[in-house]
This record gives sequence, structure tokens and C-alpha cells, in this order.
Amino acid sequence: MSATLTASFLQQAVELHQQGRLEPAQALYRQVLELDPRQFDALHLLGVIARQQGDVTAAIGLISQAIAVDGAQANAHCNLGVALLDAGRAEDALTSHERAIERNPAYALAWSNRGNALRALARPDEALLSYRRALEIQPNYAEAHCNRAIVLQDQGRYLDALGAAEDALNIKDRYADAWFARGNALHCLRLLPDAVESFDRAIHLRPQWAEAYSAQGSSLQRLGEFDAALDSYDHALRLKPGYALAHYYRGNALRSMARNDEAIAAYRAALAHGDNPETIAFALASLGVGETPAVLPAEYVRSLFDQYANHFDRHLTEVLGYQTPAYLDAMLRRVAPASDLDTLDLGCGTGLCASYLKAYSRSLAGVDLSQLMLDKAAERGLYDQLACADLTAYLDGRNEVWDLAVAADVFVYIGDLAPVFAGVWRALRPGGRFCFSVEAGDGADYTLRPSNRYAHSSSYLERLAADCGFAILAVDAVEARQENGAPIAALALILSKPF
Repeated sequence: MSATLTASFLQQAVELHQQGRLEPAQALYRQVLELDPRQFDALHLLGVIARQQGDVTAAIGLISQAIAVDGAQANAHCNLGVALLDAGRAEDALTSHERAIERNPAYALAWSNRGNALRALARPDEALLSYRRALEIQPNYAEAHCNRAIVLQDQGRYLDALGAAEDALNIKDRYADAWFARGNALHCLRLLPDAVESFDRAIHLRPQWAEAYSAQGSSLQRLGEFDAALDSYDHALRLKPGYALAHYYRGNALRSMARNDEAIAAYRAALAHGDNPETIAFALASLGVGETPAVLPAEYVRSLFDQYANHFDRHLTEVLGYQTPAYLDAMLRRVAPASDLDTLDLGCGTGLCASYLKAYSRSLAGVDLSQLMLDKAAERGLYDQLACADLTAYLDGRNEVWDLAVAADVFVYIGDLAPVFAGVWRALRPGGRFCFSVEAGDGADYTLRPSNRYAHSSSYLERLAADCGFAILAVDAVEARQENGAPIAALALILSKPF
């Protein structure tokens, strides 16, 4: 009789669970366990409900008890892995999904979830292989396509990410996560109106999604639609008042609108809700609040240029009228002509200087903080060496290696140039040249502008050169680029290390 009652309760519980009626299903699973405390399905599915209700600790405990009863069930190991990942235990989650796959090698869900654990462990290439295996088993698996899009986005492979998101949507049109992934890819590809529309589709499907509102605001802001961007950020913050990133983005929009007092308040709100103090300090400094930081946060610069890599050259040359590499090349040829040089391109980015420098270089090395920018530089085939590193860290210990060091529009991201000057001095051979550009500032040694770029005074540069022992061969006033239709004044210098 007990076995019959247990089976009846379990059947009813499963039916309720499938209908999304979690609480009555939960009550019946518990009744099953009162009759049979080691009933596998009741333990397992009660654990699944606990995770659905947000109680990850209970989910892990209950599903682990089920596995102790019957460790052969692949779906229990898979569900345990998902709960472990929710708890931030990515290594344990990976182990659980691999146990599920050992028990059922054709389990597409476990392969996809294994990819999620690998992504959390910062092993993106392995994650992509795991998603590929899931899709080989189940080609119409929309979630695996979407998960793949997220990893490709993380790698800066935005066009591939867009394709993967659209593969998911071709299978499952009403899929908010895929619309969101598509929007992120379009944003980074600078297809901004399409990105806005894609985020709007995600929001329509999931109206309480603060992150989607914030992302939409970011695209609107890049389009210059600041009022609409603020509206999106405000929606995000109504849904999630402690969302630090939305506060920060809101501050950026307000700063662009010259509503500086409100921008300062937004940045301070972002800090209060856990944003990076270093990031907020330089945002406030750009509005004249607090001390000017010596350098921009490395993670900020890296993230900025990782996103910028795919369209960096076109934006600089076609939109901003960027001519600095050509200016520096002409200046070098006029003031310090030489050939057969070992040359270092500091902050080389995508390699816009390479075609100029290669003409008189025996060897050409480049260093940059953004790996995605370096990947673009490598495609030019002009560099002999490329390194992803902080400039000063890279220069440390490399003594008398180069004849020429060039930094085109790099020092706008560094305030205190003393460590860089000292590093370049050591790295140059006697007679070596140091050629660079800065945005021209007045008064203070360096100031952080609202553009989040530093300007340096000529007197500061002259003092640094003298302190290191450099001779100044030339100083030219140049136009660095356009900003909002106005030219940005810059200085180009050539220094020499005496023999």
C-alpha cells in the first residue's frame, strides 16, 4: 500500500512541477520522502525546485542526497552542476557535468552546461568546444548557440558572436537572452540602431531586466541620444537600485550633457554601490573633483580598446581625422633621419604606425595593453615581436635594446610620465631617439580632461627630459584629431639620448 501511495504522490508532484506549480509539487515531494526518505526522484526534484526558488544551498544538499541513493543518473549530476555554478563553485560544477557526460555521452544539456562552467573558469576555447559538441548532438539547441555567442563576445569575436546569437533566434525567436547577446554584438560592431532594437526585443520578452535597459542606454548614448539613454538607465535603476554599472553609465551620459553636478552624484552613487574606486576616482577627476590620478586604470584602458579594436582604424582616420603617425614620421625624417634601426612602438594598438616605422627599421617590436588590438596589429605582418603588457612593466629590465622608441597618441592615457621616460631612457642605446605626442595642456604638469584623456604641459615635458638626461631635438605643435568637430591641439617631440 505504501509503495502505491508513494508512486501516486510522486506522479501528482511531477505533474504539478511540470505545470510550474512549485509549492504544491514541493509539498507532495516531501510527503513522498516521509513515506520513503531515500526516494531518488523526490530528493532530486525537490532539489531542482529549491534551485528554481533561489535556494542554492538546499538544492546542492538535496540533489547530492539523491546522487548518494543512485549515482548512475546523468540528469542528477547535470542539475547538481548547475546549482554548484550558481553557488560560484565552478570547478565542482565542471566535475559534475563531466560525471553526467561519463554516464551519458550524448547528453547535449550536460555538454552545454559544461561549457558554462569552463567559461566561468576563464577557459573560453574549451567552452566553445563543449558547445560545439552539444550542437553536434542536438543541432537545434538554441541555448547552446546562445551560450556560444556569449563566449565569442567575451573573446572580442563580435561578428562570430552575432552569427551565433542569430542561429539561436532562428530556432527560438522568443528568446530574451539571445536578443540580448545579439544586441551586445551589434553594439561592439557599432551597428547601434540595430543594437537598440535588439535590446528592445529582449526587454519586451523580459520587462524586469535591468541589465538589458542599461545596455540599451549604452547604445543610445553612443548614438548621441542622451535623453533616451538617461531614460533607459533610469528604468534599469528603478528595477535594480543598487546596479553600480547603470549609475556609472548614467554619470557618463550626464557628463556628456554638461550636467556635471548630476554626473558627480551619479558617480558617487556608483561608488556607494560597489563600483571600482579607481574607475570612479578618475571619472570624478575628469570633472575637477579630487586628486588627478597618475594613470588611468589599466582595466579601463584594456576594456576600452578591446571593444574598440574592430573599428579602431576607420574611426580614427575617417571620423576623427587622426594624422599623428604621419606627423611623427615626417618629423623623424626631417629632424633625425636614420635607417637600419631597432624600433619599439609603445602602445602600438592596431599598428597604425607600423607602415611608417618599418621603412627605416631593421626590427620592429610593439607593446600594448589590449590583446585584441595586438591581434589586429599582427594581421599587418609588419612587426617582428608583439607583447601584451603595461608599458612601464615591459620596459623594466630591457636595457639598451632599441635605437628608436615611438609613442603615438599613447600618453593621453598616462598622467605621470616620469616612470615611462625613465624606462625609455634605460631601454634606448646611446644616441637613441624618443619620439612621441601628447595633447597640449596649460599650467599643471598634467590634467585629466572630461574626455578621459590627459593633457600635458610643455614645461613638464621639458623638465622630465632634463631630469632623465634627454636632449630635446624638436617640439612641433600639431593637430591630434577632431573632437565634436573641433581640432585638439597637441605637441610632438623628439628627444635624444646622448652618446
